Amino acid sequence: MQGLVRAIRSCQETLRAAILQHGNGGAAFEVEKFFSRFGGVTSSRSSPVQLKGLENVTVAEVLMTKGGEKLGSWLWCHTDDAVIDAVKKMAANNIGSLVVLKPVVQHLAGIVTERDYTMKIIGQGRSPTLTRVGEIMTDKDKIISVTSDTNILKAMQLMTENRIRHVPVIDGKIVGMISIVDVVRAVVEQQSGELKQLNEFIRGDYY
Repeated sequence: MQGLVRAIRSCQETLRAAILQHGNGGAAFEVEKFFSRFGGVTSSRSSPVQLKGLENVTVAEVLMTKGGEKLGSWLWCHTDDAVIDAVKKMAANNIGSLVVLKPVVQHLAGIVTERDYTMKIIGQGRSPTLTRVGEIMTDKDKIISVTSDTNILKAMQLMTENRIRHVPVIDGKIVGMISIVDVVRAVVEQQSGELKQLNEFIRGDYY
């Protein structure tokens, strides 16, 4: 993830350099060279996250790109569920973590991840059938979470510093889950869109 942060900074420096070189023919070359590293870019007109600058993109907008997948029973399990059932749910939905709720009252209790399974079940030789999720989960007081209005760069920073790939989005209650893939996609779309606009400007596509 540190490499991703460096890549984003490199992208921003490329933009600055291209602007400074505008007029001597070097800008278009620099932009095209950057495009080639990513194998093309996404048009800002078709991007699911509106092009408006990374500092203004929030977690809420990233959740919107996930459509109906942003919230549902696939996202959580209960403290008294068997670990094997939680792991099967993760596998079936191709996700690496589940929010853990208390039975009946449905209040947030914690989060369980594939890492918890690997370290606390496989690593300790415990039975995933006999062990309950509540025994291996990370307690709610230790959960790293974000809110809907958190900036995506802040979300990325939290994931990088804490070496996690998923964070729940909590606005008093759970409203969704975002992954590092969701955040990276939004960042790349924003940066690529800005480069595309600059390239069009340099080539005279703006009037």
